[in-house]
Amino acid sequence: MKNPYQKTIYACFTGYIVQAVVNNFAPLLFLTFHESYGIPMEKITLLITFNFGLQLLVDLLSVGFVDRIGYRASMVLAHVLSAAGLLFLTVLPGVFGDPFTGLLISVIVYAAGGGLLEVLVSPVMESCPSDNKEKAMSLLHSFYCWGCVGVVLISTVFFRVAGIENWPVLAAVWALIPLANAVVFTKVPIAPLMEEGEKGIPLKQLVSMKMFWGLLVMMVCAGASEQAVSQWASTLAESSLGLSKTAGDLAGPMMFAVMMGIGRAFYGKKGDQINLEHFMKWSGILCVISYLLIAFSPIPSLGLAGCALCGLSVGIMWPGTFSIASATMKRGGTALFALLALGGDVGCSLGPTVAGQVSGWLGDDLRAGILAAIVFPVMLLAALTVKESIDKARAHRAVTDEAAF
Repeated sequence: MKNPYQKTIYACFTGYIVQAVVNNFAPLLFLTFHESYGIPMEKITLLITFNFGLQLLVDLLSVGFVDRIGYRASMVLAHVLSAAGLLFLTVLPGVFGDPFTGLLISVIVYAAGGGLLEVLVSPVMESCPSDNKEKAMSLLHSFYCWGCVGVVLISTVFFRVAGIENWPVLAAVWALIPLANAVVFTKVPIAPLMEEGEKGIPLKQLVSMKMFWGLLVMMVCAGASEQAVSQWASTLAESSLGLSKTAGDLAGPMMFAVMMGIGRAFYGKKGDQINLEHFMKWSGILCVISYLLIAFSPIPSLGLAGCALCGLSVGIMWPGTFSIASATMKRGGTALFALLALGGDVGCSLGPTVAGQVSGWLGDDLRAGILAAIVFPVMLLAALTVKESIDKARAHRAVTDEAAF
């Protein structure tokens, strides 16, 4: 019998593609905005700050309103905001006397949509009945990676064929994806996160639980381990190998995203045969090795291979932490997913910041900066080890109690 939630699952996959478009399309045009509108690069940088800063704020605020208006309305709103922001990019810079104002408003609108998607897509997917939720979650997150790859490749081809001056046409085309998916989410079934009559853990109680803080640390480390290399991969490719900007993007962040997608798709395919926590521990060890390869390899091409290896190793960290949280805190509800998304975003900002700051302190030695950021996969491994010890102690007590009874 066909799963009635299959269309919901497909819509969730598309939701992460939408988030990839929101986060990766405008950055491809930063130099064009600089040259066409005469906007200083310092102000262009603010677009990145506002995008991820607002997503953090939405992660936090969503705890209070998603349950009130419902997941369906929230999901539709997220897609509409994402589409509106992309369409505003094509119009608002010409409406305001200062084009930067128009760009900033556009970014704020689609960032609100992207932040909501980050909070909503995983729990909606988690609620869908499936044989193996860990597999489904990993496969879901792989679509963000494929979305990133698709945005860069399709946009690059379009700019070459049609000319970069026609970027508003492509922005409007990208906006069709969230618009179409918004319509889909008005119709597909959405399962409740908890059983009927079951209440979620109150926020005050949630933040008082040691397990929650352990999961939050894992989420911060997952985001930091991923982005510390991803955000600097292009620069590393250019500085180490002397590649052009285009070649550096393809060899650095593009390869990183491809390998991360492969890692997530692999677990999405084979996850029912693999223990998730063991897989995450071995992935963490592989991540540490990749960081060391980047930092100490005497051969530039091996350093670049380290970037690709890092992408493969971090693939399971974010979705795996979500899956562990869902399994261990079944009544966490919206608050749990929103706060974990917040932690992940904090890590996404913290990782590349640590790498960049240390690099600057040591004479722009990017390899030294990456080495400093190795603390994040090491902390993730430590958190997983502590959780494993706690689980073993609990299992031992349960067996002892049963024997005594």
